[in-house]
Amino acid sequence: MILSSTERKGDARERLLARLLDAFDEALPSPEVSLREIAARAETSHALLRYHFGSLSGVLAAMLTAQRSRDNEALFEAARQGTFDDLVAAIWRTYTRPEQLSRVRSFFHVVGLAAYSPQDFREFIDSLDDLTKMLASLAEREGLDAEEALTVATVTIAAIRGLLLQEVLTPGAHSEDAVALILRMSKKQSVGRTRPGP
Repeated sequence: MILSSTERKGDARERLLARLLDAFDEALPSPEVSLREIAARAETSHALLRYHFGSLSGVLAAMLTAQRSRDNEALFEAARQGTFDDLVAAIWRTYTRPEQLSRVRSFFHVVGLAAYSPQDFREFIDSLDDLTKMLASLAEREGLDAEEALTVATVTIAAIRGLLLQEVLTPGAHSEDAVALILRMSKKQSVGRTRPGP
């Protein structure tokens, strides 16, 4: 079988992305480093990084998308047998581990860039709903209708991300019972939508 140039470029990009992920393990390069420094650590050329990812921001977005996809696969496996509440707790545990701080900071850095140039971060933006969909599926399994489940999941993910941002900006400021607070908010959202009107 003969591969098209697009397919070959895609394969090369995936191999380069795998090399970057191996070089940086669970962390991400700091936004202050150069493409040359990243290329040196990954034992590749900065020209290849620029060709496949466009810029440092493109490298960060691609790495973050791949890492989040890997995290989500593990979370999805945990969710298969668990409840909505179990998954919320698992998400919080996953992203508040000290070794995740670099990635959480990078997440908000890339989100900020994507807010200004969404066309340059389409793959990253498209991946942002993965956890919401996963939570919505569990909420439906627990008896909510599809629209309500999606609303509750959206509010829950927004609360998690808001508390994570607070943790990045003011470390140690989040409440010890942040997960309980998030779940109470989710339950109130659910009850508010299902309560019959006057």
